[in-house]
Amino acid sequence: MRRLAPLALLATVACQSETRKSEELPPATDLLGSGTWVDLTHDFSEQTIFWPTSTPFTLKVVSAQRTPAGFYYASNDYSASEHGGTHLDAPIHFAEGKHTTDQVPLGQLTGPAVVVDVTSEANASADYLLDVQALGAWEQANGRIPDSAIVLIRTGWSERWPDKARYLGTAKTGPAGVAELHFPGIDSSAAQWLATQRKVKAVGIDTPSIDYGQSKTYDTHQILMGQNIPAFENVAHLEQVPATGAYVVALPMKIKGGSGGPLRIVALVP
Repeated sequence: MRRLAPLALLATVACQSETRKSEELPPATDLLGSGTWVDLTHDFSEQTIFWPTSTPFTLKVVSAQRTPAGFYYASNDYSASEHGGTHLDAPIHFAEGKHTTDQVPLGQLTGPAVVVDVTSEANASADYLLDVQALGAWEQANGRIPDSAIVLIRTGWSERWPDKARYLGTAKTGPAGVAELHFPGIDSSAAQWLATQRKVKAVGIDTPSIDYGQSKTYDTHQILMGQNIPAFENVAHLEQVPATGAYVVALPMKIKGGSGGPLRIVALVP
């Protein structure tokens, strides 16, 4: 964890969020002067994990030297799929006519967050699905998930990064790799409950997908994104974020018409 400045950059967003739902949301402004920032983002490199059928990240050095004029100049070219590493899934990714990457409102990308920890269940089964019962158990222990919260699911999978075989369940690429994917996800019933009963802003997870690895129809994507709810995937370091009380900022590359994009997500914690 490291502290970043200036904290006042979030004051306006935090105040607006509290005005909308002050009776349910934690006092984010209290964190601005005393909280600590946690980076929830995996860096992008040749080791970054992508979906088996996606174009991986590449970085080409254009310049890293002193120029004839005597000053140092560095510049690189990069390329990658929208959906790899820590990234955003925009609603249009699985719902025609819904928000593209550039259209997702900032209010859905920032706000109070809760972390649902299911590491023990995920360790017991790589195909674990977070269900409504697990969310109910979390609420019994921590209180009601506030309306308009950002819900982050911690499975412990980010600790396997960047071991592709352990993280994805396979090191294969292409369709053969997709067939062998094994990692935890969110059950469709839980997705429906979060969308309709808690009206969440966004959902994130520390695995490659909000749907589990063996999904064939990606129902959780379809349900959430059909409600214009974006997702954050391959989130890192959720062990450093408390169950309640954190404030999240998740800003993707603003790709016009995009279905997703690389994401820098951070949390302000007490």
